[in-house]
Amino acid sequence: MPNLLDPTFINTKSSVEISIIVPTFNEELSIKKTLDAVSRLINVDEVVVVDGGSSDKTIEIIDSFEKLKKLKIIKMAEANRGRQLHEGTKHAKGEVFWFLHADTRPVQGSARQIKQFMRYREVVGGNFEITFAGENRWARFLTKLYPYLRSIGLVYGDSAIFVRRDVYEKIGGFRFLPIFEDLDLYKRLQRQRGRFVHINLPVTTSSRRFENRSFLLTFSRWSFFQGLYWIGFPPRLLAKFYKPIRK
Repeated sequence: MPNLLDPTFINTKSSVEISIIVPTFNEELSIKKTLDAVSRLINVDEVVVVDGGSSDKTIEIIDSFEKLKKLKIIKMAEANRGRQLHEGTKHAKGEVFWFLHADTRPVQGSARQIKQFMRYREVVGGNFEITFAGENRWARFLTKLYPYLRSIGLVYGDSAIFVRRDVYEKIGGFRFLPIFEDLDLYKRLQRQRGRFVHINLPVTTSSRRFENRSFLLTFSRWSFFQGLYWIGFPPRLLAKFYKPIRK
């Protein structure tokens, strides 16, 4: 927890407003659980869902969700997560953008922690601890692996990244990359003067990309593409061989 006596503490306002932004595309199996989790948060000021042209029941489920009073739905013609997230910021009113994947669920207290940290000028953004859903050994393995990946600079969108609005706008926001838009954003945030904080509360995310298939084969392929990105291969080139998985 930040030191409230620190001179960088902002005390001109009692709180900051948070806008959650969720990109969706054919997420009928996940989106209700995510919205249920978000509806239980007491420190969120609005939720903006940006759909990328779903052909399943995603929009129907969102339209019928009544637990969130401040819920906006933005419809786009095609899916591109970076483009969808950036579009969501144009419709959001908060001073902090909190980007949640459609299959990532925060716990109670998460928004309160964001608000406390973001009252410091030096904090540009942050993320959360990832827990992969499921009781199998591979979900447990991934949960243990991600803190190590974070330590070497691999911060993914399913860790529920949040960013101060003015910083987001200063760096140009999400780029419209076909993959790794999250790693790209984090890389540019690191170049800013300020702190990117890590909050030790869990967000639960799906391990679906590794389910119902050979884990070792899928994980090896995933790791291979991460490595190529790490050494500088363009995301647009990698995307031709890397396909998103929704189950």
